[in-house]
Amino acid sequence: MIESESKLRIGVIDAIRGFCLVSIMLLHNLEHFDFYYKPKFLPDWMVSLDTIIWDILFFLFSGKSYAIFAFLFGFTFYIQLNNQEKRGNDFRLRFFWRLVLLFCFGFINSAFYQGDILSIYAFVGLFLIPFAKTNSKIIFLIACILFLQPYELFQLYKAFQNPNLQIPNPESWIYFGKMEDYITGDSFFNTIKGNLTNGRKAVWLWSFENGRFFHILSLFMFGMIAGRKQLFTWTDKNKLFWKKVFYISSILFIPLFIIQKSVIKLIESKAIRTSLENIETSWTNITFMLILISGFILLFHNKHVHSKLNVFSPLGKMSLSNYVLQSLLGACIYYGFGLGLYKYTGATFSLIIGILSSILLLFFCKWWLKTHKRGPLETIWHKATWVFSK
Repeated sequence: MIESESKLRIGVIDAIRGFCLVSIMLLHNLEHFDFYYKPKFLPDWMVSLDTIIWDILFFLFSGKSYAIFAFLFGFTFYIQLNNQEKRGNDFRLRFFWRLVLLFCFGFINSAFYQGDILSIYAFVGLFLIPFAKTNSKIIFLIACILFLQPYELFQLYKAFQNPNLQIPNPESWIYFGKMEDYITGDSFFNTIKGNLTNGRKAVWLWSFENGRFFHILSLFMFGMIAGRKQLFTWTDKNKLFWKKVFYISSILFIPLFIIQKSVIKLIESKAIRTSLENIETSWTNITFMLILISGFILLFHNKHVHSKLNVFSPLGKMSLSNYVLQSLLGACIYYGFGLGLYKYTGATFSLIIGILSSILLLFFCKWWLKTHKRGPLETIWHKATWVFSK
């Protein structure tokens, strides 16, 4: 039986977070937690199977899961802001402190997994604070501009002015190329040092080069508007809204995906092609993200599917703890200081490990939540957020 409306609204958010966490876990395992390596001894049939699994998982989740988390981050910001306003409090300064704490969690996570997104969310979240009380129409306009990738559009304009402009390889490649020096080694200390220095430079540069900073802030803002409009409350009006989102996104995704895979490759100018790829890929990913989130919401409220999707909720309630735990687990499984399985696992074996790891975390969450209101890191974050408060 489906819960009451108020509980269900919270449940769908937790379930979406849990679903995203599992999808991220699977992708990270396929990537050996940012260390791409294909074993050379695998039989041809497994290499073919690995390719199929890799393509399917990346098509479904790459560039989409982080976007859903960003959208929900903005939604959560509004909920916290609104709750405190009802009590006569201004949450903005406290939210700034909360972002500082999140950056610290991200810093710790980065020591084990250089691809950490928490510290980037914490940085970009600072730009959300000035819009806390801004009119929704203005926020929506700014979010749309950011979604269009203004910096990359400027680069595209320059490319059209000079199609023969020589485009160097992304600077992040230099740092990613140095990963082997410490990831494959058996020194735990060197791995941490490499992740926190070279690895952080690689990931932040890559995020900028691919327009992630603009899109994250854009999604933060869209999520905040979703909170103001109470779009996660299950009403007939919102049901119609999410259906429209699903259908429109599905229609838009098809031509965008065709352009991404076929049309852009026909452009001879590398300068034009590179900028168009960055812009178009980000648009395609966000469009498919809307398909995933709207489809999930609609299915979650279907009485025949609800219980199956609600299985993700315990993971979502402890998303911060699980995100950091999967980094610890993945580093110990794949890196040189641990089991070093990057040398032996292709996409098929890595997917199996990712599924088993997700199940392990699910059982841990269920066990923990029997006696605790929040996850371990969520508890620390909550208590530290309200330190020195009355």
